[in-house]
Amino acid sequence: MMAKVKGALVSLRDLVATAWWIILIAGIGFAVALRFVQPAPPKHVVITTGSEGGAYYHFAGRYAAILAKNGIALEVRPSAGSLENLARLKRDEAQIAFVQGGVLQQPEDEPAYSFEESPLKSLGSVFYEPVWVFYRGPRKLDRLTDLAGKRIAIGQEGSGVRQLAQQLLEANDIAPGGHLLPLGGLQAAEELQQGRIDAAFVIAAQEAPVVQVLLRSPGIQVMSFSQAEAYQRRFPFLNRLVMPHGVVDLVRDFPADNVSLLAPTANLVVRSDLHPALQSLLLQAASEIHGGVGFFQNRGEFPAYKDALLPLSSEAARYYKAGAPFLQRYLPFWLAVLIDRLIVLVVPLIALLIPLIKVAPAIYSWRVRSKVYRCYGELKFLENELKQHFDRTRLPDYRRRLDAIDEEASDLSVPLAFTDLVYTLREHVNLVRLALSKLEQQSVPERPAPPAD
Repeated sequence: MMAKVKGALVSLRDLVATAWWIILIAGIGFAVALRFVQPAPPKHVVITTGSEGGAYYHFAGRYAAILAKNGIALEVRPSAGSLENLARLKRDEAQIAFVQGGVLQQPEDEPAYSFEESPLKSLGSVFYEPVWVFYRGPRKLDRLTDLAGKRIAIGQEGSGVRQLAQQLLEANDIAPGGHLLPLGGLQAAEELQQGRIDAAFVIAAQEAPVVQVLLRSPGIQVMSFSQAEAYQRRFPFLNRLVMPHGVVDLVRDFPADNVSLLAPTANLVVRSDLHPALQSLLLQAASEIHGGVGFFQNRGEFPAYKDALLPLSSEAARYYKAGAPFLQRYLPFWLAVLIDRLIVLVVPLIALLIPLIKVAPAIYSWRVRSKVYRCYGELKFLENELKQHFDRTRLPDYRRRLDAIDEEASDLSVPLAFTDLVYTLREHVNLVRLALSKLEQQSVPERPAPPAD
């Protein structure tokens, strides 16, 4: 019983001695792979929008509902507009933001895509934001130069509408001054209805309350940009949209003609360190929310990369090329993320372990056989000595050495599969014993013949 236990312990020791370096290499491989594994996505992120009554805030609520179904809490924070949203992203007060196209301007002395190292990345554009210029009066206006000297609401400080309005007015040589008022939204609409201002810039979707109010207000008209194509050339982030004749009110036949509008896009911008799985989830939500037919868009037109002033996120580039990640299409978000992280760990380890495991049996066999081969080495050395330098006077030493080799062989603890090697060794020890006996007999001096009588 003790012999069996001893043999098992020796076999276990051989196995451990063989496997330790495999475990070491696998551990090193695991540590290296771990460096490339993304941490789990955060459970709470912040999106910064616009005013609470605006389209950005409304859409953010829909994003929050979709992310909540996937275990992510999306906190919606209102703001003054796109410029404040960008500032919050840079200060890491928010990780996601809606940003109006055109608020980031490419410096003229820098090449395209000079923002590659920017901490901000774009997930793409999600919808058009028409530029509505509403004005009072019966006379038809179709150029911004017609507003020279008039009182114009251009939006609040920090808003994207204010920055774009200033750009467009400056391009038409309308200088800043007290006639450009920091009013926006429904407040600007009320001032225009009451006649306290002459015109107002509004950037919002056609369904927005402020747009619907002004489209239906008596005495208020909307400007049709006769130079829309020229604005597109001067400001590449602008798109020309057409509001069809009669689309607002078929009974009143309003508008009486097609109306040409300019429109930047609303862009979904994130910090570059936002978890890739969350970026993919946001893009899936964007496709669900913005991918349908709209007043100015076709089905599937959004999300898309239309404003190139911020570099496109690599995750977004993969999404536009191949769609949602394979696992996220068929599994719950948390499970897809978990499996994706495990794959990064497990696949390299399997690739590393397969050749190691194939080599391990050969190394284990060599370790066990080496014990037997060591005895064979001693036996061969003794056999050569007997053949070449036999000395009868050293017979006791020869026998002692053979007995020692035989005893060492009988004490060898090897797995059952290798016991044939031990028995073969002991047979060879006996062969050498026989050879020694023959040499002993051949070396006995002949006795002299007895004298004859």
